[in-house]
Amino acid sequence: MITEGMHPVPEGHVAAVVTFLQMTAPAMTDPKPFPQGVTAARERMDIDSYRALFRAVGAPWLWTLRLVMDDDELTAILNDDKTETWVIRKDGAAIGLVELDFRPENECELAYFGIVKEATGQGFGGPMMALAQSQAFARNVTRFFVHTCNWDDPRALGFYQKAGFIPYQTAIEVFPDPRLLGHHTRDTAPHVPCLS
Repeated sequence: MITEGMHPVPEGHVAAVVTFLQMTAPAMTDPKPFPQGVTAARERMDIDSYRALFRAVGAPWLWTLRLVMDDDELTAILNDDKTETWVIRKDGAAIGLVELDFRPENECELAYFGIVKEATGQGFGGPMMALAQSQAFARNVTRFFVHTCNWDDPRALGFYQKAGFIPYQTAIEVFPDPRLLGHHTRDTAPHVPCLS
């Protein structure tokens, strides 16, 4: 248990405040259409295509886990019937990702959710979330959950709450700075100080 007060973060590491959210029934019950020229389809991606999209969507927020994951482990996740990878495309180009993980029994985690920074503010978030909720509860899960942190888009937490998720826990996550390990360039996520 963390006590009150300031706690130094080890050199070469970063710390994030993580908020966990959940819902037990879909809050968005009506489908929301995507703008013209935008599609969403469940795809089984090869790991190179997946990692390219993962990086394009997540690098500004320091998403790293799937970049460093063993190839066989990632391939197994992507090919597992209990995971769904939905790719959002605009005029054929992959611009967004909705990844659902049904491996926890009777639950679904919104494992990854986002669009490339250039596509924000164009009305894709609502349709993506309606899709996520529809697909999650189509399998009769009892809980749909997600987590976000203070490094994510500053609108993320409010967006999840507006979509019906309820916060239930916070945590501090400390880990080696992925930029110092070469997984992202030093100028990635300038809102998170890179100390070395």
